[in-house]
Amino acid sequence: MVFKRRKPLSFWRKLREGVYPRRGWRRAIEYVGHRLKRLPDTPHKISLGFACGVFVSFSPLFGLHFLYAALIAWMIRGNILAAMIGTFVGNPVTFPVFGAISLGLGRRMFGMSGSGPDQATVQQAFTGALSDLWESFLSIFGLGHASWGRLGTFWSDVFVPYFVGGLLPGLIAAVIFYFLTRPLVAAYQARRRSRLLHKAQERLARQKAEHAARRLANEGR
Repeated sequence: MVFKRRKPLSFWRKLREGVYPRRGWRRAIEYVGHRLKRLPDTPHKISLGFACGVFVSFSPLFGLHFLYAALIAWMIRGNILAAMIGTFVGNPVTFPVFGAISLGLGRRMFGMSGSGPDQATVQQAFTGALSDLWESFLSIFGLGHASWGRLGTFWSDVFVPYFVGGLLPGLIAAVIFYFLTRPLVAAYQARRRSRLLHKAQERLARQKAEHAARRLANEGR
């Protein structure tokens, strides 16, 4: 594997890198921007794909954001790799904000309490839902006890409001990032084409000079 680390990171190291990268968030953002601008595609498709990644960051499909973003990018003909890069807008720093906005709006849309549970309670709800899902799955084979009822409560009280409530703010954020990203990518690609053209012209000029020098040398003989 070309991109595989020689020494895999431990779980706690991965967790720390997710909360605060070793080189800081500024360097991490610069790296993401650098990778984004160098993608071999049009500014429109790259920005459209990146916007897809931003959009899914407002959804509760944790662990599936890559696939969700890639699917949407494929459907609207955006750049799939850019969509995956865009999901990094959703991270441990921004998820509490995105979650509060999405879940709060969703609960209002469904006529629930506007404030809703706090972030710690939401995290516990997702953790508990995964645990209940596993126990319910094991109960099919006679191991453990089914918890489908609690999963139903989680689905109606947390997951659905979170998902529906995240659609509008996710779309707004995606549109904003699209119009921010497109001119940056276009400007970078224009500068890169200019540099490549300049290097090609210099190389051609050197070749012509060398050819002329060899011709003069041959004539002098």
